[in-house]
Amino acid sequence: MKLTFRCVTVAAMACAALMAHPAMAQENVRIGFVNTDRMLREATPAKAAQTKLEQEFSRREKELDTAGAALKTASDRFERESPTLNDTQRQTRQRQLVDQDREFQRRRREFQEDLNSRKSEELQQVLDRANRVVRQVAEAEKYDVILQEAVYINPRLDITDKVIKALNSAK
Repeated sequence: MKLTFRCVTVAAMACAALMAHPAMAQENVRIGFVNTDRMLREATPAKAAQTKLEQEFSRREKELDTAGAALKTASDRFERESPTLNDTQRQTRQRQLVDQDREFQRRRREFQEDLNSRKSEELQQVLDRANRVVRQVAEAEKYDVILQEAVYINPRLDITDKVIKALNSAK
């Protein structure tokens, strides 16, 4: 699990506040933890976003698979027939294969860029919604701090199940 600068900063500030104000340390400071990766795997809105992306991009992915298979077949046929072709035919077919490959690579790059862009959009929508739910749970249950990343967390502080349940029931 990666440790981000923001997480370290928040944790350090929380510890510094507790150490600087001993009275705060004596209060019941409620700290919670949300496993973001698990939430994005298990929450219904995240699953729905994944399904939506699969539906949106499945046709293009199949087209790319078909084009890739056709290119491979054409390349294999060229390799088999190459010894029997004259130089002009060999160069023409080789140039055609190079052009087909270049077009295939361009289409695959565009597909990947489009897919990554849409994934990012969908992920951001799910994260925005999840952050609102985390805030609602934190306020309702009077948590002082909710962490999303940590090197170690005591399982009793993990509120991921509560957040997933609230996220699944939120409209």
